[in-house]
Amino acid sequence: MVFSSLIFLCIFFPVIFCLHTAIPSIKARNALLIVASLFFYAFGEPLYVFLMVASAFFNFLCAALMGKVNPKVMLAAAVVVNIGMLCVFKYTGFFITTVNHILHLHIPVLQVALPIGISFFTFQALSYVIDVYRGQAAVQKNFGRVLLYISFFPQLIAGPIVKYKDIASEIDSRSVCLREAASGMRRFICGLAKKVLIANTMAVAADQAFGQEPGSLNMLGAWIGAVSYTMQIYYDFSGYSDMAIGLGQMFGFHFKENFTHPYCSLTIKEFWRRWHISLSSWFKEYVYIPLGGSRKGRLRTGINKVTVFFLTGLWHGADWTFVVWGLFHGAFSFLEEFVPAIRKLPRFLLHLYTMLAVTVGFVIFRADTLHQAFGFIGKMFAGFDFTAASMSSACQMMTPYFIVMLAAAVIGCGPVCGLTVKLRRLLEKQEQPASRENAAEVFLYTAAFLLLLWCIIRLSGGSYNPFIYFRF
Repeated sequence: MVFSSLIFLCIFFPVIFCLHTAIPSIKARNALLIVASLFFYAFGEPLYVFLMVASAFFNFLCAALMGKVNPKVMLAAAVVVNIGMLCVFKYTGFFITTVNHILHLHIPVLQVALPIGISFFTFQALSYVIDVYRGQAAVQKNFGRVLLYISFFPQLIAGPIVKYKDIASEIDSRSVCLREAASGMRRFICGLAKKVLIANTMAVAADQAFGQEPGSLNMLGAWIGAVSYTMQIYYDFSGYSDMAIGLGQMFGFHFKENFTHPYCSLTIKEFWRRWHISLSSWFKEYVYIPLGGSRKGRLRTGINKVTVFFLTGLWHGADWTFVVWGLFHGAFSFLEEFVPAIRKLPRFLLHLYTMLAVTVGFVIFRADTLHQAFGFIGKMFAGFDFTAASMSSACQMMTPYFIVMLAAAVIGCGPVCGLTVKLRRLLEKQEQPASRENAAEVFLYTAAFLLLLWCIIRLSGGSYNPFIYFRF
């Protein structure tokens, strides 16, 4: 994995970018990106690349035939096949295991390898067909353009989920200036630094904490593990999103933001407006609103939200930990809907409440089993075991480098980030001399270059872990 990451950074991406820049024809550029994307996916999934192409072609046909066949029939076919494919590869084992446990049966569990990123490219393909059915996107008669949309390598295996209507014009026509390409590269490096420098460091402590038996943890060790994973998953996934957005910008595509400082949220509802925006907006547009949204009374609204959260949890993985995590967030969303007094609490208490719920929720998300999750949470709030052994275990996680990276993580995503955003906007409104602006640009790009070197050194040292969302 380390070797393949260095190949991507030092060979694959630079070659594809240079060729894309040198080729003047948009058709040739698209063909290059299709070949590069298929090669990129086949490098890790040589067999399932054919599944992805077949999925793209099927959805292309469903949309193309809507003008000749009953549109509802084609939409139903697309929904059944896409969700059916997702169920076969992702949920067959989960379903059989659950049935065996409930009915005390011994049905053999099929060991089917999960295609990387299947949840992401399936949702993208389905959104294209639904948007064509609704008249919100034009039918694409060129299969290559649909294939490029679904397989584009920057966001293929871990998002963000992109809607076809948002980038259709850029597939047909796009241009990239040097300044925009440089800005995209800087965004990519920032995302890489989030992953390699912060998320990987947090992962060491989180893995150590969750790898222990709950009985060997005390309150300090449990909270270190919980906070570490809360930071790890944010910097891991937002880092990948930054990388995808930056790479897309370098090729002339503009993806929407996937995170907007979610740990600044004051409610769970606000958290989901800021966290994994492409997924939450997908469920809102294609599930929540069709179910009735908030148009049929408060009780129905609450039920619709819980339903969406259940599906959100299930989307993340075929395990009850993910389902309970989704319902856990749904319960708090339901609570906020029916107890408006919560929103009247002081901002400090609101932020504390939200982060406490999010952190406990991510313990459920990270745990291997519900038993481990509840035992871990119990240690967080009642682990009053401060023996030498338990304290030694907790202190082993808190290396000097970990403490520095944790401080950087908190500063980067905590409540102070709101002040940072306001300050940046204030400075942008003020006219700056050209020399001062150029000096700032030089400083930022120099810092980005140094970050890139630091990341390469860390990757060379074998500190790389796969992105968490690769398995979804």
